Formats: sequence, C-alpha cells, structure tokens
Amino acid sequence: MTNTVHKQIDQPFRPRARVLQLLGDELIGSARLAVFELVKNAYDADATNVNVRLDLVSSQKPSITIVDDGEGMTLDILQSVWLVPGDEHRQKQRESLTRSPMHGRLPLGEKGLGRFAVHKLGNRIKLVTRAQHSDECVVEIDWNKLIAKPFLDEAPVRITVRPPKVFTDNKTGTMIKVSQLRTNWTRGETRRLQNQITSICSPFEEPASFQAVLELPGLESWIEDLPDVREILNRAIWKFSFRLNNGEFEWTYEFRKIPGLKLDGRTIKKSADKLKLPPKTGDDSSEKDVVALKENLSGIGRLSGEFYVYDRDREVLRLLADVQLLTGYLDEVGGIRVYRDGIRVYNYGEPGDDWLGLDLRRVNIPTRRISRNIILGAVHLSLEESTGLIEKTNREGFVENDVCHELRRIVLGCLAALEEERQIDKGRIRRLTGKPEDPTSSKIEKPIEDLRRELDNQGISKRFAPYVEKIESDYRNMQETLLSAGMSGLNLAVVFHEVERGVRALHQVISKGTDLKAAARQAKDLMRLLDGFSVLLRKDSKQNHSARKLIETARRFNILRIRHHKVSLSCPILEGNAQGFNSRFAFSLVLGALGNLIDNSLYWLRVQWPDVQDSQSPTKRKLHIGLTSDLSEGPAIIVADNGTGFQDDPEYLTRPFFTRKPSGMGLGLYYANLAMELNGGQLLFPHPGEVNLPDQYDGAVVALVFK
Repeated sequence: MTNTVHKQIDQPFRPRARVLQLLGDELIGSARLAVFELVKNAYDADATNVNVRLDLVSSQKPSITIVDDGEGMTLDILQSVWLVPGDEHRQKQRESLTRSPMHGRLPLGEKGLGRFAVHKLGNRIKLVTRAQHSDECVVEIDWNKLIAKPFLDEAPVRITVRPPKVFTDNKTGTMIKVSQLRTNWTRGETRRLQNQITSICSPFEEPASFQAVLELPGLESWIEDLPDVREILNRAIWKFSFRLNNGEFEWTYEFRKIPGLKLDGRTIKKSADKLKLPPKTGDDSSEKDVVALKENLSGIGRLSGEFYVYDRDREVLRLLADVQLLTGYLDEVGGIRVYRDGIRVYNYGEPGDDWLGLDLRRVNIPTRRISRNIILGAVHLSLEESTGLIEKTNREGFVENDVCHELRRIVLGCLAALEEERQIDKGRIRRLTGKPEDPTSSKIEKPIEDLRRELDNQGISKRFAPYVEKIESDYRNMQETLLSAGMSGLNLAVVFHEVERGVRALHQVISKGTDLKAAARQAKDLMRLLDGFSVLLRKDSKQNHSARKLIETARRFNILRIRHHKVSLSCPILEGNAQGFNSRFAFSLVLGALGNLIDNSLYWLRVQWPDVQDSQSPTKRKLHIGLTSDLSEGPAIIVADNGTGFQDDPEYLTRPFFTRKPSGMGLGLYYANLAMELNGGQLLFPHPGEVNLPDQYDGAVVALVFK
C-alpha cells in the first residue's frame, strides 16, 4: 500500500485587515494609556519636547494632536518600520546598546507594537514626519475604510512625500493628529490625563532632556487648579531617599517639623548599610537571604528611589492647610511608581494597582505600615542593567518572573527601612497629640490554613487534625475570655503573636517530614502554651522550676533551626552537672519569652553574617545561652550573640509594635518583658562586661531576670 498525496500547498497566513484595530484595542487598555505610549515613542525618537494638544471646543471635530521635535522618519523608515507590526528595529538597538545620537538614550520600546496606540484614540489618523535633510512624509489612515477590506494585504496605506510644510527650515520631528475620537473626554478624564502626562517623567529625577506638556485650548480651567507635584512633595512629613548597588544600601531619612507641634525634626544618614529583605513565604525563620546581596540584584541592577510620606491622622491634619487638596491628590495618585532611565513604567502606582500589596500589608499592623494613600514614591532603574525585567505586551507592568518578584521584595525592604525610623517619630507625634497607639487586630486563620495544607501534602492530616482543631479552639476560647475581660487590645495581640509563632514552628517541622514524634511533641507544647496564657488573667498558676530545664527545653525546640542556619551554639549549663537556680514561674510563658530571644538572635545573626555559598566554611554566627548571678536584680538566663546588636534604647525595645524586622509585628520583646513581669521578674539589656561574657559575643545581650 502506498501513501497517495493528491496535492501539497504552501499557504501563507493572510491576516484580516481588522487585526490592526484589534492590536490597538486589546494591547492598549485606555485612551490615556494610548497617549502615554505615543509620548514614549517620542522619547525613543530622541525628542526633547512633546506637546499633547486636546482640541475639544475650538472646532466642530474634536481631535488630539501629538507633536515632538525628535529625529523624525524617512520614507524608508516609514515603509520598513512604522508600517511593519512587530518590527525589531528598537529591540536590536537596545540589545546592541546603541544609544540615540543627541541624548544618548536606549529605546524603551522593543516589540514594535506601541504605535498601534494611535488607533485606540480615533478613527482618522494623519501622520506628518520629517527626518534631517529629507522631505516631509504624510500618512493618512481612515480606519473605517481600512478595516472594511477583507485582508491586510488588500488594504494599502498611501504615503505622500512633499516639501516641508509643518517642519520647516531645519526642524525635524513627528506630528500625529487623531480625529473622530473614540473616547468622550470629560473633565475628570482630562484631569487624569494631565496627572498621567506629568508622571511620565519622574518628578524626583526628571531628565532635563525630555518634557511632555498638555494643552487644552478653551478648557484650561479644567486642569489649572490641579496641584503642582513639587508643592505636594514639599508638604510631606517624612522623606526617605536611598540607593542600592552591589548589596550596599545607602539611605537618608528625614522627619520634617510639623507646624503647630513642639517637636523637632531629625535626619539620619547611613552608608554601606545592609538592606533587610522581607521573607518570600511570610515566615523569616527559614529564609536564608534575609539581606540583599549582589546576587539579589541580578537582572535588576542598581536602583535608587524616594519615598514621600504623609500623616492622615485627624490630629495632624487639623494642623495643616489645604487638607482637602492634599488628601484628594493622595487618593488619586498615591502609591509607588517605577521609572527606567527616568521614564515611567506603566501601570505601577495607578489607582487600583497595588503592586506591592501595601494596603493588605497594613491590615495587620495599621499603626506601623504605610498604605498607598499616604505615600508618593518612585523607584529608579537603569534600562541597560535591568535586563531581567521585561515589560508585558499589554503595558501592565513587568512579566511576573523571579526577577520581578525579587524587585518587589527589595522595594518592600527599602520601605521597611523607612518604617523602622518613622515608627519612632510617629510615636512622638501620638504622645503629643494624645492619640493612643492602637493595638493590632491580627487573625490566626492564615497560619492555621497553611498548616492544614501542609498536613494534607504530607499525608498526615488524620493524625494531626485533633491537635490543630484543639489549638484553634483553645485560641478562640482565649480570645473570647480576653474580650469578655475587657482585655481585647494589646494582650490579644500578644496571644496571637505567640500562637502564630508556635504554628509556624510546627509547620516548619512537618514540612521537613523527618521526625513526626518531634512534630507531635511541638503540637502538645503549643497547646500547653495556650493553657499557660491563663496567667494573663490568673496569677496563681506558677510553680517551682529549674532554669536548666527551661534552657534544655528551648534548645530541643530550636536545635534544628540553629543547625539549619549554621549557628554555633554555646550552653555551658548543659555541658556539665551543674543544676543552676530554681524559681517560681509559669513554665510555658517564660519558655515563650526565651524562644522569642532565640528567634531574634537567629534573625540578626543572618543580617550580620549573610549566607555564603560555601557551606564548608566555618560559621561566624555564634549564640550563647547561659546563667549568671552577676546582676544585682537577681539570677538570670542570658541570651547573647555576635549579631548586629541593638541600636535603640531599652524603652523602645520593649514597646509594643516597635521592630526593625521587615516582617516583624514588634511584639516579641514586649511579650518577653510582659512574661517576666507577670512572673515577678524583669527583662534587662546588660553590657557584656556586666555578665562576664567572652569577647566574641559583641552583639545583643538580653537577660531574663528571676526573683
């Protein structure tokens, strides 16, 4: 039997003429974005000035005209580039790092699709362009006639070559006039267009070589009362500027004096600092890269930025002038934008685009976190260096790859550095205005949900389900008890902090799938911790316990993490037969306090000594847990390390919600202090010499002092 072929045909694709209109409609989300794209094209054409003229009343036929003074196009460029969808002209320039002759720019466009933005604006297009030493070229397109043709190759576009009429003398550039507009340009839409045009260039780092202006003949009043961006920036209470290069973090924090408040401003400058990164998973206990290293900037390159932050508390707003103008502007354009080579990457920072999750992030810690409606910010990238960040074809930010995720993490780390200092001044403001520092209202659902999912993944949900249900039930009961006792604020937040910490630790043990007995033991200890919280309401459940046993239990709970992070642990009391001291205390609560101190040390050791690739090298991270009788206040358990140490006074360290960890709630040391006070002891921060520590422990030193 033979294979019979009747006919073979090589048939090329024949796009319908309407495909060009579809490109404009589907790739460009709005008429304002279409104008934005055409202005970007002018930047790529090496223009210095772009004029956007919106004629709505001066003629019977409303129109939009965009004129630039760039290099213009020759007949050959028109034919081989502008009229060729998807042409690689700009992409090749960028890949070869070929910069423009006048301003030395790399092209922003690379897909050859931005020009179809013009079809989003209207049905009739007239393009006039002139390159140096060339005649003018004119292209006119009637979109309705063009798409009436069945196929694209049956819809030719006529190009007229003529002596210069628009770009006379030695002028060059491009003019695009669009009529039969497809958008109803209302006052509100026009004001949003003005805000968008002013945001094309960074107001913080505006390139002197490029400027875009909107003209609205006959309707100037629509936009003349819009606030000047720089005037709004000058009214910010906080300013934070930063640079990150090769892992070195340089920043300046400025708190400006508020009119009517007897509170001095302050400025802090840091160079060669480490940028602490928020965890990828929501739990920093297992993260290796807690600070930004050179590797974290791969595909991103150097970056810098500015954050201007405002205060919308009623007590502060009443001290300010033109409050409605300020808050209205922040509601409309608040957020953090991204700029490459000084030109905006759309649509980061647009209303509805919370690309950093700022508003959600603020829910759990409203007194400390910054939301979109109190910040005007910009992040600046180098187009040449940020090769791993690829703009989406639909102009809605970068492709969601690993580099984009790392950029988001880095920017959040920079924001957290600002929040660290801001919380100090925010507290000073609140104390002066008499506003209490509201406690957080966190929820336990998320960590419990994560734990259940991990149990399912490991196939052990049946065995551990009773533990999880008991933990959740006990937490609910404790919540109701605290609420009924009128203690719904800070103490409830502390309960959540400790329960979440325990659930996360249990989740980590189970996810490793190595020791189910250890996991069961940890679940039971978490239930005992909840039982121990009754001390917050009843102060009669203390018993006599050994400090040695407390340290031994804490070491057992944390030894896997200590080894995972390559920390050298010293526990002298456990290396001999000495028993140490006994004291009366609630074991679970003080164990939680000691666990918090270990958590803090493990984090700050990673900040001070970032992870290196060579796992064979001896560890530089050192942790000491021991006993001392050298303090006059009483016998104590000492936790010391060679991490970064404390940079704040003790009064701040034990204040609720005060933290310098990007993902921290600021309750760890507060809880430790509260637990010790409830047991008749105290939390102290002695000098290493006071407790006779070896010289190698030159970081944080904390003492749990018993009576």
